[in-house]
Order: sequence, then structure tokens, then C-alpha cells
Amino acid sequence: MTIKLASDSIDLAIVTANPEAMTTFYRDVLGLEDAGQTAARTTPGGVVRQFLCGTTTIKLVTYASPPPARAPGGGPRLATGYRYWAIHVTNLEEVVAACEGAGRPIVVPIKEISPGVRVAIVEDPDGNWVEFLASS
Repeated sequence: MTIKLASDSIDLAIVTANPEAMTTFYRDVLGLEDAGQTAARTTPGGVVRQFLCGTTTIKLVTYASPPPARAPGGGPRLATGYRYWAIHVTNLEEVVAACEGAGRPIVVPIKEISPGVRVAIVEDPDGNWVEFLASS
């Protein structure tokens, strides 16, 4: 069996106990379009703020009572599971400069990983890694 996609994108949910800083990063620093906020359908008192990244939706999920555990930060070599996600951009230097200007750690400075492909990885306010890729 093969899945039959109903959309060419995914929705990515990031559970956070730090919604103000996360909103500032994704909306103001990266410039993702704020698609609004709704009540979480699965948890009373929860809130979901959505941002558009191309056809993908990034959801910041906040609960009235934060979850008791926190995923370990530090990227792919420190734990299993979802460790980073990538956004393809055409203005890599500008994105990294905006992140640096906002005080975000640049965990992988801009470097070429194969001919014509450059990458940088930035840490968001919750310690999640966001990879930015640029191809020439």
C-alpha cells in the first residue's frame, strides 16, 4: 500500500511552554505569516498559533499545564526522534543574520555541504534546531 496524499505539505506541531519567545522567532525573526490562533481541539485550555511556511503550517501548541517532560536539545547526535527540520530558502545569509541579530544560537554556521548546496542550522527559543538550505 502507498499513502495517497491529500496535500503537498505537512503540518508541524511544536509543543512549547514559551509561546511569546517562540512566536517572536517564527513570526518576527523569520517572517513567517501568522495564520492566527485557535483553541486546541484535543486539550481544554490549550492554544494553537499557526504560521505559514510555503504550503506547510507550523503550529505552536501551548497547554494550560505544560507537559512534565521536555525533549532533549542538541541535535541529531544526542537523541533519537525528530531532531531538526529544514526550510529551503533563497536568502540564507539574510536569514542567518536576522537570527544572529535576535540572539539565536547558530549551531552550524553557513557551510557548503555539496556542490552548490549551502546550509546553516539555528536554535529556536525552545532549543529546537531549524536547518536552512540554499541551492544555487
